[in-house]
Amino acid sequence: MVLNAQGASPSAQEALEKLCRTYWWPLYGFVRRQGYNPEEAQDLTQGFFAMLLERRDLDAVRREKGRLRSYLLASLKNFLAKAHRRAMTIRRGEGRPLVPLEELLVRERRWALTLLEQVLARLGNEYRVACNSALFEQLKQMLSDEPDRPSQAKIAQELSMTENAVKQAFYRLRQRYRLLLREEIAQTVALPGDVEDELRHFIAILQT
Repeated sequence: MVLNAQGASPSAQEALEKLCRTYWWPLYGFVRRQGYNPEEAQDLTQGFFAMLLERRDLDAVRREKGRLRSYLLASLKNFLAKAHRRAMTIRRGEGRPLVPLEELLVRERRWALTLLEQVLARLGNEYRVACNSALFEQLKQMLSDEPDRPSQAKIAQELSMTENAVKQAFYRLRQRYRLLLREEIAQTVALPGDVEDELRHFIAILQT
């Protein structure tokens, strides 16, 4: 994927954006551990990936184990140092244009949805291993707030199950879904006690 992200073709742009989505949360967690609050960390992480997308400077990265992570971490540290110097300059009176709030919210929501997709992918794989793919495909529709999502009665009819069995199966799926989501969120914070705050913020992003 790193090699595909090099160049200026549409496929390269798509690969680069996928890399950014994949690494956004881990790097956001690193920024948080540097002492920035959630809002500051979000802005800095957004700015870092915006720079990557604009500069397209992955040409030096090769397909070597650990190389991409090391490259991104070194680049992020450099970006944070420059951001700190810019902040000090602004405090001395030299202003800079800010990224529109609407654009940041759109990006945040996109990355939040990407994280949910990763959780669903993990959950779906667990059901496939247990040979319950058909059940998963039906039950996952109930996780959404869409008005046309199937009822428990309809799922029970399609899968030749009782409504109570479907209810219990959905309860287990939802509990596992929440656990996997917490695991993903926990990777972005420095202390276990910060998970609840991050979850609340994550939910707030999805509700905007």
